Amino acid sequence: MAAAIAAVGLSAIWIYFVGRAALYAIWLRLAGRKRRASLAEQQQLKQLCLIHPFMLLLERLRLFDSLQLPISSYHMKLLLLMESDWTIERTKAEMAAAFGTGYAALTVCAWLSLIGQEPVLLAMGAVFGIVLTIRPFVEAGRRVERRKQQMITELPDMLSKLMLLVGAGETVQQALARCLEGKELREHPLYKEWGDVVSALRNGQTFSSAIEKFNRRCAVQEVSIFTTVLLLNYRRGGEHFVLALRELSYTLWEKRKAIARSRGEEASSKLVFPLVGILLVLMILVAAPAVLLMS
Repeated sequence: MAAAIAAVGLSAIWIYFVGRAALYAIWLRLAGRKRRASLAEQQQLKQLCLIHPFMLLLERLRLFDSLQLPISSYHMKLLLLMESDWTIERTKAEMAAAFGTGYAALTVCAWLSLIGQEPVLLAMGAVFGIVLTIRPFVEAGRRVERRKQQMITELPDMLSKLMLLVGAGETVQQALARCLEGKELREHPLYKEWGDVVSALRNGQTFSSAIEKFNRRCAVQEVSIFTTVLLLNYRRGGEHFVLALRELSYTLWEKRKAIARSRGEEASSKLVFPLVGILLVLMILVAAPAVLLMS
């Protein structure tokens, strides 16, 4: 009798694990199909579930009118990060998606709180909703700052190459093009904007207009100083041009060193929290046997 019960128990356990494996395989299959879905379908789903209803809600509540200053700031950040044809309507759509994501998190936690009779889940949902709503705005600011630091970090190298090429007898336009040799334009924001300048010059655009557009697209103070020096001295060429850029190069190298120091300090500060956590775990592991022996 006991052997029969044990056999039934083992078969039930086996069926349980086989069933779980089958369900897991089916879930992976469905997930794979979803991943293979086209980007257009995903955008349509996002537009239908998040963007369109919350766009209508924000327009009816007139929040776009009352939040013009934050919207303008967010739009300028996205205009720097995205392509040049980015519009204010797309910025409003991103804001609507952020509000929709936060509302979805709040709704899910509210239902879980109602089902489980746990008020803490409702408070957690409110926190998650606020964080998910604010996150795109904060992330845009971080990306703009990271983009600025990348440009300032790489600009002294490009400036040094430009000085060497012009000093060796190249024209300024030829030197600008040769500075990009061996560079991947998509991997760095400065390379991309620099490549657009070279393409504009090859297409017959005037040097001054191409450099001014480069300055506006970068929107970095150090790049603005560089373009000003470039426009004032590029017709002279030779030693005058190289001397003007060399004075600017000293300042840019110092700013690059300052950015490197600040990044090192940020990395060291980020390591403090894991080290504190490890220290607490070690203290618990060391103190636990002593406490157990005393009890």
